[in-house]
Amino acid sequence: MKFRSLFILAGVLINAGCGSMTARTETARTGAESLPPDLFALAAPGQDVASARLLPEDNCYWYEHRGPVETTLLPLTTIEGRPICMQSQA
Repeated sequence: MKFRSLFILAGVLINAGCGSMTARTETARTGAESLPPDLFALAAPGQDVASARLLPEDNCYWYEHRGPVETTLLPLTTIEGRPICMQSQA
């Protein structure tokens, strides 16, 4: 009985690793054509500017950093390390 439980557990663990995570990590992207052309010149190298989006919460641009485990939104920064934000209209 103990070996049967171990085989079932092993089967479940093996099948759990076969699933695709793309459905969970896929987010809506704004097209690179809708981004201001100056944004590409301002952004520091090593950032995925094509995945950048303007978040209304802080009025700053954020980009998707795709790591080995998860995809995270990080602030788009200049070479000096300052975040790239739009001026508020008020």
